[in-house]
Amino acid sequence: MKINFESLIIYEDDNFMVVNKPPFMASLEDRNDPLNLQKLAKKYNEELSACHRLDKETSGCILLAKNKEAYRHASLQFEHRSIKKIYHAFVHGIHEFRNEVIDLPIYALNKGVTKIDYSVGKPAKTTVNTLELYKYHSLVECIPETGRMHQIRIHLSQSKAPLINDEMYGGDPLFLSQIKRKFKLKKDTEELPLIKRFALHARELVFDNLKERISVEAPYPKDMKVLHKQLAANKH
Repeated sequence: MKINFESLIIYEDDNFMVVNKPPFMASLEDRNDPLNLQKLAKKYNEELSACHRLDKETSGCILLAKNKEAYRHASLQFEHRSIKKIYHAFVHGIHEFRNEVIDLPIYALNKGVTKIDYSVGKPAKTTVNTLELYKYHSLVECIPETGRMHQIRIHLSQSKAPLINDEMYGGDPLFLSQIKRKFKLKKDTEELPLIKRFALHARELVFDNLKERISVEAPYPKDMKVLHKQLAANKH
């Protein structure tokens, strides 16, 4: 998979860059995956450093620093939780979330899975709002106060709103035949899910760029656009 790094850039100034990470790409260097955002960034400009990470399947905003001072400044913002991260999630079920705060401690197992654990889990908070309602699904906005592993995924699952196609946390794949009336599959063909990953996108990032407060929004990638279009078109 060849990717032009420059095409991913959605914001740039003297100190920072924000890119729209494609799905199925690791954020940081990974021995098991030669294709990663950090490696692409270094090829473009060896001074660039990713300030945080997203799950491999998650698309959207990632902040990159262009120098050591900017990286330190970003690190302090993450430490003090002054950087605002806004995610869009397509979930199973009809949900009317209105500034609902999910406050459940998360414990990361060594198998890359998390669970809710009140005795050893680390504090985790996510604020959730409903943006759109469909026939059997919802589009919700998630604003995590903390940055625990799989936080949004497990918090939504615990609220009976698992992400579409997040089978690890109870979210089934979604097929067009499940939402579209009079759907007919071509003979001798197998129906594929509308999206081949869990439906989570880092939509917006709000941060201080050493001069002013900046808000950057990442457009949906192609697979998320298709999912959104089909859910909206088959509401009734």
